[in-house]
Amino acid sequence: MSWSGRLAALWPRAPAEDEEGTEPDPRFTFANERTFLAWSRTALALVVAGLGIVQLLPPFPGVPVGRHLLGVPLIVLGAVLAVAAYSEWIRNQRALRRGEPLPRSVMPWVLAATITMMAVISAIVVLLSAAR
Repeated sequence: MSWSGRLAALWPRAPAEDEEGTEPDPRFTFANERTFLAWSRTALALVVAGLGIVQLLPPFPGVPVGRHLLGVPLIVLGAVLAVAAYSEWIRNQRALRRGEPLPRSVMPWVLAATITMMAVISAIVVLLSAAR
């Protein structure tokens, strides 16, 4: 199997018009798309914030890896969120086509947990830096 075939097998496929179910009300389709775009903007903001922290924030005295401890997880979260947003859009669109309830999203929990973790790491880095 080629690389493109392997990637296609892993990547969620957008619902096709000939797939089972009916075309949902355009308002719901547009709302689903707006939600996807909102998550995509959040992902982009996280990546840019992580890059800004790693590249532009002055080093923390006594904590040489402090910028990386704060920035790299944000960049990774942004990448994960971008992929998850697309996957959620696909799942929601399929549910709309089939007239099923929308699947639960884990993205708000993942985002909240990661931001909480980042706040704890930030506090530790600042306290270690102030102690030196």
